[in-house]
Amino acid sequence: MKFTPSIIPDVILIEPAVFGDHRGFFMETWQRKTFAENGIDYDFVQDNHSKSSQGILRGLHYQIEQPQGKLVRVVEGCVFDVAVDMRESSATFGQWVGYELSAENKKLLWVPPGFAHGFYVMSESAEFVYKCTDYYAPEHERSVLWNDAKLGIDWPLIRNKDDNNTAPTLSEKDADAPTFANAEKFK
Repeated sequence: MKFTPSIIPDVILIEPAVFGDHRGFFMETWQRKTFAENGIDYDFVQDNHSKSSQGILRGLHYQIEQPQGKLVRVVEGCVFDVAVDMRESSATFGQWVGYELSAENKKLLWVPPGFAHGFYVMSESAEFVYKCTDYYAPEHERSVLWNDAKLGIDWPLIRNKDDNNTAPTLSEKDADAPTFANAEKFK
């Protein structure tokens, strides 16, 4: 496995070793010792799996208490995956990174606790799976507006027939999320 820190060093892109032949492929997606040796020394307590259609944007979500680290990957389709540093004490506070994750490239992304996370479905549909370091706690869930100008996230939105960006499909909660300036932060 190859572990590559992003421009926000705590967010790590992981490229697994993939062994394939005419029968298919095999890859290891998590191994405690290897991950710990590469700075991801966490226990995972919950696995999640979602399926979404093209143009759906989920996020940007985080839990202000019981913060979750997430090890994310795509098993069908392709997404643009984003992590935003919500830690006021961090040198990269308010910065974001984004990567294309797909069933084809088989990359994983480590999003540590203290980050807001979201993804945009670029393919016809996508299945997204992730391991979490803490349990889902809806009473502590917070969101940041996906298109906040202060963050300036360059989402690769689908173009319509007039060559304009098509607005993503959002949940009501995500559409009504506060801006970064008004969102609750980690100290």
